[in-house]
Order: sequence, then structure tokens, then C-alpha cells
Amino acid sequence: MTITAIGPVSPIGPVAGPTAITPAGGASATGGTDFASALANGLDNVQQLQNKSDDLAVQAATGSLTDVHDYMIASTEASLATQLTVAVTNKAVAAFNDIMRMQA
Repeated sequence: MTITAIGPVSPIGPVAGPTAITPAGGASATGGTDFASALANGLDNVQQLQNKSDDLAVQAATGSLTDVHDYMIASTEASLATQLTVAVTNKAVAAFNDIMRMQA
């Protein structure tokens, strides 16, 4: 049995370097997004997951939901997203408190 080489592997896209924050606080020159918009998008995603879970819960309560597992999946996704958001918030607050305790 012989093994043949598959050839060199090329990158899929351009490799992004470190991003710089623009003075206006918007996207950087390399095309990245700023922290505030990434945070807002994440919170919007959590809200959408919670809304989907709530809608399916109402359908389950009224008897119009055909597949109960859809509600369970949506509920678990919303719960995990909320737990992740709380954990990230707690870490950010702890980091802020550590910075505030530093002596200059």
C-alpha cells in the first residue's frame, strides 16, 4: 500500500493581523467590529433565543405545538446562552474590580 501526499495546504482567507481602534470608535481599518457592537449583537442573539423559547412555551401550553422536543431544544439554548452571558458579565466585573484595585 502506498501513501500519496495531498500537497501543500493554502489558507482559506487572508490572515487578519491585530486590529486598531479608530478614533470614531467604529470598525477598524482591517474590517473588524468594535467591542460595543459585538456585545450588542451577542445580547440581541440571547434575546432572540429567549423570545423563540417563550413562543414555543406558549404553543406547548395551548396544545398547538406538534413536537415537544423543539421547545426543549429552544429552552436549553436560551438557558445556556443566558448562563454564558452571566458568566462573561461576572468575569468582566471581576476584571474591572481588579483593575480598580491596582495602585498606580
